[in-house]
Amino acid sequence: MASSSHPCSSPLGSLPVGSERVSGSNMDVWTLFNQLTQKHEAVNLGQGFMGFPAPDFVKQAGSAAVLDESCTQYAPPRGKPELRAQLAKDYSAYLGRTIDPEQEVVVTAGGNEGLLCVFSAFMNPGDEAILMEPAFDQYIMNLKMIHGVPKFVPLRVKDGVDASRQIVSADDWVLDLDAVRAKITPRTKVLVLNTPHNPIGKVFTKEELEGIAEIAKEHNLLVLSDEVYDRLTYEGRPHVSIASLPGMWERTVVACSAGKALGVTGWRIGWMLGAPELITLCLRAHTRYVFTVNSPMQIGVTHALQYAHANGFFQKQQQEYLARRNRFLRAIDAVGLPYTVPHGSYFVLVNTSPIRIPDGYEFPPEIAQRDYCYKMCYFFTKEIGVTGIPPSEFYSEENAALGQNFIRFSFAKSDETLDQAGERLQKLKKFISA
Repeated sequence: MASSSHPCSSPLGSLPVGSERVSGSNMDVWTLFNQLTQKHEAVNLGQGFMGFPAPDFVKQAGSAAVLDESCTQYAPPRGKPELRAQLAKDYSAYLGRTIDPEQEVVVTAGGNEGLLCVFSAFMNPGDEAILMEPAFDQYIMNLKMIHGVPKFVPLRVKDGVDASRQIVSADDWVLDLDAVRAKITPRTKVLVLNTPHNPIGKVFTKEELEGIAEIAKEHNLLVLSDEVYDRLTYEGRPHVSIASLPGMWERTVVACSAGKALGVTGWRIGWMLGAPELITLCLRAHTRYVFTVNSPMQIGVTHALQYAHANGFFQKQQQEYLARRNRFLRAIDAVGLPYTVPHGSYFVLVNTSPIRIPDGYEFPPEIAQRDYCYKMCYFFTKEIGVTGIPPSEFYSEENAALGQNFIRFSFAKSDETLDQAGERLQKLKKFISA
């Protein structure tokens, strides 16, 4: 009898193919430069994880929670009641309103899961979200996962300020509100705001936020406010949440992170805050993605926050990060490169315009196919021995040119690491043109 193939069978020898959501020819920037860092034994100032131990009181809180029998089973999908109560207390004072821990808080698997939940809760396939570039690359990937459409509006350095020749302030990077309005269509549902900003270090002022808020209200947009660096601002710069402005609590979801606030990015604890109508929808997405977040670290974060407030930890931590920032900026000053002075987060954008890579310099295939910004970062990693991240990764193709002459460095590292990087950066001098 003649054989016949099943109509749904695959061709002989074929293999399963990944979906468009996760397929791509290029290795992600984090894996690529972490591998290059190891290969060339470079000082890693690329990825934004802490290069120093977590505070003892934080580790002790986490250790005790692991031994707590009440933490061995599922937490409620909204999060452990103790943590929600602590967050409601913290943010009620901060946002100037009484937050209901039962209705207005959800604990998430890090800040990033919270972002994905918001996109999923408020956007259908084909709906649009406004992103302010440079934008954290996870925004774009999260939108891709739900078939959302990113629309890009770049922050630009003010007219008359030349970031390639002079040290500039993060305040010099501004958002054109008319450009935001021009990107809005009937399919626009979400506007993403990041303050304090990664990678610029900009802390949006109340006046700037009021302008953004007017656009959101005018076009009935939800604001996804990524405030994971809310406790890391410097030199008296106040962090203002757009959710605290009149009429904005009802249309804003705030995403935050214990990883950034307490220096434990590996614990993967974040949270979302917002009006009950908004948080209820986010909770529905959250329960489908992860159902619930690990119980011990929720209690660990609860006790760590309580201790931190009682002992002035966050004020001390701000001063420590400010000292790290200034330590790294002195190293850049010693080389003579321009940069943007950050007022929040823990990143510095260094301008590489004066640097000349030697003619005929050879790049490996995984770098040769990438843009100039990647090539400069590779040059830094191999020849200078210091790894940064190419900010072009935080731009769309249409605006990628705006990030070509920058490298993002993290100063969330130990003094020893920053000093070692500073010594190696001295090798740049022979590649800097007059």
